[in-house]
Amino acid sequence: MTFPIVPSARMLGLLVLLAPLAVVVAATTPGAWVAAPAIALALLGVMLVDGWLAGGLVSLSVEPVADAEVGQPAAVTVRAEIDRDSDARPPEVALGFDPRLGKGGMALLELAGTGEPSRFAGRVELVPQRRGTGRIDTVWLRWHGPLGLGLRQARQDIDHQIRVWPDLTPTRSPLLQAFLRDAQFGLIARRIRGEGTQFEALSEYEAGMDRRRIDWKASARHTALYARENEAERDNQIVFAFDCGQAMCEPVDGLPRIDRAVSAALTACYVALKGGDRVALFGFADKPGLMTPFITDTRSFHRLQTAAAELDYVPREPNFTLALATLTARLKRRSLIVLFSDFSDPTSAELMVESVERLVRHHLVIFVTMRDEELESLTAADPVTLEQVSTAVVAAGLAQQRAIVLQRLRRLGVDVIEAPHDSIGYRLIDRYLEAKRLEAIG
Repeated sequence: MTFPIVPSARMLGLLVLLAPLAVVVAATTPGAWVAAPAIALALLGVMLVDGWLAGGLVSLSVEPVADAEVGQPAAVTVRAEIDRDSDARPPEVALGFDPRLGKGGMALLELAGTGEPSRFAGRVELVPQRRGTGRIDTVWLRWHGPLGLGLRQARQDIDHQIRVWPDLTPTRSPLLQAFLRDAQFGLIARRIRGEGTQFEALSEYEAGMDRRRIDWKASARHTALYARENEAERDNQIVFAFDCGQAMCEPVDGLPRIDRAVSAALTACYVALKGGDRVALFGFADKPGLMTPFITDTRSFHRLQTAAAELDYVPREPNFTLALATLTARLKRRSLIVLFSDFSDPTSAELMVESVERLVRHHLVIFVTMRDEELESLTAADPVTLEQVSTAVVAAGLAQQRAIVLQRLRRLGVDVIEAPHDSIGYRLIDRYLEAKRLEAIG
């Protein structure tokens, strides 16, 4: 750690103002030209004294949070003790960190007095851009002298780690929590009778019951009307499959598409676990990657969150054929497969459609993609220049190709969700509950 004295902005301004004065003196009184260098040297001397009077650094500490969620603020507190008067101009701090913790890899903040002599503190919020482990590696501190001409500055190398997890903000939303307080999804899940197709018990027929539930054979044996009570299907297998390839690494509203997809999937995972179903995660790019075992309890939800944090960003085209064939081989019974993906060219889209066609023969498939709002804005814009016309034509062609691919998936029997990134989680929950109500999974 070093404490060099450097000129402040005020000092540099005075030196700049001195330059034209020196020119005027040299032009009008050539013999007095030494006055300007003498004044400059005097100012430098005053600057050094001012910097020395700024005081020495006693301690400097950086206190970040240990865990954060991608796209959500993560607080970092900086504390400093300087041997000086707290009423002087507050010190300034710059933090250097891994770019995954924030844009540009640097944050600036100004410390304020804590009420204790010579002690200062400040707080800055970093917004992580990617999952993984990010490091804060350097901190710079500078503080002014009494006259504001000299600056003392210090640099310290540190190694603080912040683990960046998937964003679970939708899971904690009041709307979803109110929904989960329903008896069907509460902490103590009850067995749902009267719905579904799985036989549960017989009960005496009462007025108001659906006549289609009457069991005529049992009624004939007992010489009284009896109705069947069915139970809603549980213990379904649900796999959330993530395309971690190049298209899903592209940002949407400041965060990669894969992070938006992970957040939506974990929200749906939480609801599915509350509903008594089994959930697993599957990630792939140019080759199959992560495959978790099926989780059956909300108490193990943290295992899904940890596994989702390991989904990597792969700047290569995904291999749908290999990935979905591998997934099919690992599934021993009919399951609901939620595929998060995107496509940028007809070739990759064609391979994806062929692979999904084989998958839909044995499983229920929901395809989730985020609406390309940038493409829609280019298509809807009124072109003026020739370049804008060309851009609009290309955008319209891409939008048409995208619509054709999604229509082909729908014709195959795939349930397609195309929505803005902030609503795909709730749209997915609606589709899941609909499929569960129709007993379409098992």
